[in-house]
Amino acid sequence: MTSNDPLLQPYQLKHLTLKNRIMSTAHEPAYSENGMPTDRYRLYHREKAKGGIALTMTAGSAIVSADSPPAFGNLHAYRDEIVPWLKKLADDCHEYGAAVMIQLTHLGRRTGWNKGDWLPVLAPSPIREPAHRAFPKTAEDWDIERIIADFAAAAQRMQDAGLDGIEIEAYGHLTDGFWSPATNRREDEFGGSLENRMRFSMMMTEAIRKAVGPDFIVGMRMVADEDWEKGLSREEGVEIARRLVASGNIDFLNIIRGHIDNDAALNNVIPIQGMASAPHLDFAGEVRAATKFPVFHAARIGDVATARHAIAEGKLDMVGMTRAHIADPHIVNKIMSGQEAHIRPCVGATYCLDRIYEGGEALCIHNAATSREAEMPHQIEPAAVSRKAVVIGAGPAGLEAARVLAERGHKVDVLEASGKAGGQVNLLTRNPRRKEMIGIIDWRLTELERLGVTIHYDVYAGADEVSAFAPDLVVVATGGIAQNPELEGGDALVTSSWDILAGAVKPEGQVLLYDDNGGHPGMSAAEVIAHSGAELELVSPERFFAPEMGGMNHVPYAKTFAEKNVRVTINTRLKSVRRDGNSLVAVLGSDFSEQSQWERRVSQVVVEHGTVANDELYLELKPISRNLGAVDYPALIARRAPLPVKNEAGSFDLIRIGDAIASRNIHAAIYDALRYCSLL
Repeated sequence: MTSNDPLLQPYQLKHLTLKNRIMSTAHEPAYSENGMPTDRYRLYHREKAKGGIALTMTAGSAIVSADSPPAFGNLHAYRDEIVPWLKKLADDCHEYGAAVMIQLTHLGRRTGWNKGDWLPVLAPSPIREPAHRAFPKTAEDWDIERIIADFAAAAQRMQDAGLDGIEIEAYGHLTDGFWSPATNRREDEFGGSLENRMRFSMMMTEAIRKAVGPDFIVGMRMVADEDWEKGLSREEGVEIARRLVASGNIDFLNIIRGHIDNDAALNNVIPIQGMASAPHLDFAGEVRAATKFPVFHAARIGDVATARHAIAEGKLDMVGMTRAHIADPHIVNKIMSGQEAHIRPCVGATYCLDRIYEGGEALCIHNAATSREAEMPHQIEPAAVSRKAVVIGAGPAGLEAARVLAERGHKVDVLEASGKAGGQVNLLTRNPRRKEMIGIIDWRLTELERLGVTIHYDVYAGADEVSAFAPDLVVVATGGIAQNPELEGGDALVTSSWDILAGAVKPEGQVLLYDDNGGHPGMSAAEVIAHSGAELELVSPERFFAPEMGGMNHVPYAKTFAEKNVRVTINTRLKSVRRDGNSLVAVLGSDFSEQSQWERRVSQVVVEHGTVANDELYLELKPISRNLGAVDYPALIARRAPLPVKNEAGSFDLIRIGDAIASRNIHAAIYDALRYCSLL
């Protein structure tokens, strides 16, 4: 049946027919092994193809030269061994009708010399990038010659692998480093005039075209405006696009706006929660109108309505929904089947990118199956036998457990002590900038309604209330309770970050916030305090600030702290608090010098030390359960039945998940629920 939906219309790019207008743009999820896209990498892209996407762009970016060492798990496009791995990936995606391309780059200054083979970092001019901190050497004539040859050889490898095309990366890397006045101070034929600054990219794209022939698709993801006083202007950026198009060596443009040499600038290119949706979409449309050429674009286009608008209004030819596909790789299939309302939303948490930039791998904050496709299901299979399950707690862990169990075909009841679902998410959304996080809860409530799951509110469950349901399985997801750090004295004088976020205690006067957890809870409380008008000092015992948070989420907090004159003190531990008249005295010390001690006189002391497990009900149920609460971890990891029988007289199996075990985060809670309940 033919659809009139703009997103579902095919798009012809040279000889290649893309079956719809939705793509996942190039990004590096850091799933590679020794620079190769092995099974985890392949299955991640295969799932998106299975979900109906038209084009999945791999790598972000694959490196073409050994002296472009991987900064975040980049694929090694300069090695012949990559060809069979990519062929396997492409074949898998082609099976579902999805096209596959790859992004190629030389990182230039956006990497470190102490990675890979320890070769010198180079750039058009020896100007350091703050984000990666290397001092680059100036690219010499022989460097330029060999890197151009490396681009051409890498492109040929991608063609040999059966990919549908390649995309050259030109934002924040070597190629556009030549374009930008901020990074090109050369006085030779590669510097000065726009023609000279484009010489490298023109030579490189010409060499690629000669290597792959006229039919292979070659595009460029390019910055067309660095939005930076000393950088590439909008006028020059659009002119570069025009000249690239006129060269005949490229087939599409993927438009970027901004610069990425530090965390704050990167956030404007890749916006996170609390920032505008699709901020560069209109600009990309203007470039399309100016060049009359195929234009792709992605920058926080997280919902189907915005994507549909981008295509319907002629702003884009292909719309990138990259983080959205990390949250739900089956977006297109759900649109096609009339289940758009059931798409798992991207909530803008950017847990995925923060993990990459901090040396981890991309994980979605509320889809624990993403990147774990070999073990974790995106689509839940029904169980052989239906069971009766009771889930206690309607926070992220409990709601996910109920969803997965209901998808398995079990009869599920949820007991929630309060009058509202959400758990700690309801606290964090009290910070207005993080209100989108409620999507984690709202989506699950919608799914539970579809699945016929009943949530019983205002039920403070004990063993009797649970037993009244005669369950076969009990899932304890009662979460955690805010706890104080260990103090030498003054426990009763401090306020928790929870009290601040909940509005139970209003900040006033001079406030000292002590955070030895180092994640969102303390930082979010600090942001609320800073906006209240109180004078704030944020104290941490860590040697660097907020270690549990990545750079992209750090940016809005740091912005608030700078604007509100928040004092940040590291390497400092809160030892005790005492009252002195109408004030509190916070006694501070150092782990590095036991003799050092100093004091702060303040109005309030706020503390953030994670949570302690709310495990009273679990401990009450444990002795009457079949497994006595025990878990066979090797079986759980191997995806076998994980609950041993230790008490034949027990009437139900018992598990606990999320913060009911220990203080962790939303992803851990949801992963617990999925990995256990998809086996039960």
